This record gives sequence, structure tokens and C-alpha cells, in this order.
Amino acid sequence: MKKVIDDMKVKMEKSIDVLDSEYKKLRAGRANPAVLDKVSVDYYGVPTPVNQLAVVNVPEARTLTVQPWDASTLKSIERAINEADIGINPQNDGKIIRLVFPPLNEERRKELAKDVHKMGEDSKVAIRSIRRDAVDKLKTMKKNSEITEDDQKQGEKKIQDLTDKYCKQIDAMSADKTKEIMEI
Repeated sequence: MKKVIDDMKVKMEKSIDVLDSEYKKLRAGRANPAVLDKVSVDYYGVPTPVNQLAVVNVPEARTLTVQPWDASTLKSIERAINEADIGINPQNDGKIIRLVFPPLNEERRKELAKDVHKMGEDSKVAIRSIRRDAVDKLKTMKKNSEITEDDQKQGEKKIQDLTDKYCKQIDAMSADKTKEIMEI
């Protein structure tokens, strides 16, 4: 029974981590190097993440700078950022690429807040699915006489408590991200 609950905990933690990484990729009007995580540059025929080819800094609240270690990759990085369609036009001065994040308008903020809420709900669905699988495993163990009925009830209560805990954590993360997006 302990193994079932431990496995469930690990899966729920992964769901929380996935949600956290998704939230970091959302552009909230301020510069965040995570928006470049999904940008790959064709570097000598190999798709390479920008952060492995250049230093990514946040000199100001709404500006990112990308300074490649190899100056010959500057054009490739600029092209990759344009093709990634992250909603920001790179400005190339020959040595550094600057990405200036424009302030979000209210309509876009509301749209992003809806996306945040939807991602949170999707994560809760994943958490509940993990709970259902764990409860099914306990029922199977009871059916095979591996655990007693009392153990099954105790396990189900622990599983439900963990599910509630992670759902509250998702709600808190969603509320924080929504607040961040809605502030001007």
C-alpha cells in the first residue's frame, strides 16, 4: 500500500512541475528567459537551444539580451527567435540581440488569465486521474487479499488527502500567475 501512495506522490509532483514550467513559459509583460526555452537554433545542422549558444540576461524589467558566444551564430539565433513566433521582434545590433517585451493590453491579459485557469484545470484533471489509478490499485490489492479492508479505507483516505493538497497547490499557483498577469 505504501508503494502505491509513494508512486502516486511522485506522479502528482511531476504534474505540479509540468504546470510550473508551463506557467514560466507564459509571457506576463515582463522579461523572462524561459520564453526562449522552446527556441532551437540550427547550429551546424544540429537543433540547439538558445541558452546553450548564448548568454541570456535580463538587464531591465521588460528587456532580454541574447549575447552569443560565437558571433557567427547571431543571425541564426535571430532567425530562430523570429520563427519561434513568441510575439517579440528581436533587435540585432551586430553583437547582441535585444528582445523588448511590450506591455500587455487588457484584452491580452484576460486571454492569458483564461489560459492560466485552463492549464490549472488540466493539471487538476491529471491529479484526479492519478488518484483514480491509485484507488484502483488498492481495490485490486484488496481483491487479491494483499491488504485488508481497513488498510484499503486508510489508503483511500491518504490518497484523497494528498489529492486535495495538490489541488490546493495548483489553485494557489494559478492565483499567483493570474495576479502576476493582471498587474500593470
